[in-house]
Amino acid sequence: MILENVTLETYAHGGEAIGRLQDGRTVFAPYAIPGERVRVKLVEGKPRFARAELVEIIEASPKRVEPRCRHFFSLTPPSVPPVDGWERGGVSPVNGGETDGVCGGCHYQHISYDEQLQAKADILRDQLARIGKLENPPVQPTTPCPQPWNYRNHIQFHIAPGGRLGFQSPRADATIPIAECHLPEPAINQLWPLLDIESIPGLDRVGVRLGANDDLMVILESSDPQPVSLNVDLTLSAAHLGPGGCLVMAGDDHIVIGVGGGLFRVSAASFFQVNTAMAEKMVTHLLDNLFLANDATLIDAYCGVGLFSAFLAPHVGRLIGIEASPSACVDFEANLYEYDHVELYEAPVEDVLPALTLHPEAILVDPPRSGLARAALDGILSLAPQTLAYISCDPATLARDARRLTDGGYSLRDITPFDLFPQTYHIESISFWEKA
Repeated sequence: MILENVTLETYAHGGEAIGRLQDGRTVFAPYAIPGERVRVKLVEGKPRFARAELVEIIEASPKRVEPRCRHFFSLTPPSVPPVDGWERGGVSPVNGGETDGVCGGCHYQHISYDEQLQAKADILRDQLARIGKLENPPVQPTTPCPQPWNYRNHIQFHIAPGGRLGFQSPRADATIPIAECHLPEPAINQLWPLLDIESIPGLDRVGVRLGANDDLMVILESSDPQPVSLNVDLTLSAAHLGPGGCLVMAGDDHIVIGVGGGLFRVSAASFFQVNTAMAEKMVTHLLDNLFLANDATLIDAYCGVGLFSAFLAPHVGRLIGIEASPSACVDFEANLYEYDHVELYEAPVEDVLPALTLHPEAILVDPPRSGLARAALDGILSLAPQTLAYISCDPATLARDARRLTDGGYSLRDITPFDLFPQTYHIESISFWEKA
């Protein structure tokens, strides 16, 4: 076992902090903060870098706080204050027995919230400069979440041995059964400990989604076409998602979620932003920064159930949605039924954009974590909108796409990170690009 003392220097994208080993190699250490002096154990060595596990905090950062959850890694000096006055522990285990263990759902519970916000802006700026080759990218301060705990309207569990609900380990291929989680909204936290799930082959994940008026939906995801049995003693909806599609087991096949005064139908298989309060802030930001004429044509690529389209449609002359998910397309049509000037293509964005023969004033994209497919980006450059609004959930793939956008004649006007995922390293952002 190789142990080294390291002074950490900066954050890395992915939840780790970076320092230098005695031999000059870069070392990545999780659960640490720049400025701290720590002892680490090397677990992976490469010619130019190494990965490590945190063994001891020799000098703690003043930005370090005691994690709230028992399942988060804890190696905290006694002088470190509890987070938000919350004393760790004291929650009775559920689903049988003690379930302490390191869960991979959170990465930043040991960092004060103000420091989390600063770290995310710094990481985004670094990725755009190093990977995107942008000089002095105009990164704005991170928009904070009004409630950095209990903010998720949707949570997905893996199945641990014995049918207990849990999350994946950050290092090993294993599921850690949990007794508490401080990320879901309160109504979800009241429900999930009551779920008694039988561990059977093919059952992959169990999701719980919260809608308006505290309506709840349980979503069982399985690779087996036969649904699992489910006895429901509560008023909720339940659906089985398998190779044969969606089977309603109780209640409805969708839930209604309210954002900014609008109500959105969201089917069991459809994606929706998991942070309702921050989704509203993103909508407001788009409305304030997309300068569109009333007769403009706007393309909403990866439009999902139509969250952003519903708010932008009243401000343009023509709106074209593009979405590959069949269930999301059904929801989109229901959520935008009142608009005659809205169209929808049910197909992959990389197939539709290169085939369009029009000149939109603006394109909005909200791609998955993998970023824009090459054909989709080629389609954007060919359509040559004056403005591109890019909603990203991964700064590395955004930075990669930024290089091609810059080479294609676009300049970055503004980019703002939004903290949709407090206590984690995930960084959402909205950037605006202008054609030269």
